Amino acid sequence: MFNKQSDPQNKSVSKKVETIIGPAIKVKGNFHGQGNTVVEGELEGSLKTDADVFVGDNAKILANIEAKTARLGGQISGDIKILSHLEIVASAHITGNIECESLTVESGAVINGEFKMAKSGDSKKESRNKNEEAEAENKMSENQ
Repeated sequence: MFNKQSDPQNKSVSKKVETIIGPAIKVKGNFHGQGNTVVEGELEGSLKTDADVFVGDNAKILANIEAKTARLGGQISGDIKILSHLEIVASAHITGNIECESLTVESGAVINGEFKMAKSGDSKKESRNKNEEAEAENKMSENQ
């Protein structure tokens, strides 16, 4: 995986990496960042970034993941929310619900959970509609 980063032709992986959890590292905690994140080791907690997440083939993650785009391998237990494209490689064993705009799954990947395919604006619209419905119900209750 790290070799791909030095390949200037692979633009999705060659972006600057802000955080690397190496293969010998085990961490617990809630991570929130704005840059690209690479996980090759073990992570327990949550992982949220405004950029891209790359999970190595031997990584072990017990966490919810939120990112702009992602390439996922390894063992992942947790819900995954990706605003744009999600790539699940053959080494992935995922247990959890997945929400993304577009998806690529390599043959051999194991996924146990529900998929929700939505354009990035759809989640915001759903949330806005639910808030509007709740406000309308509150007004009706106050008027009664």
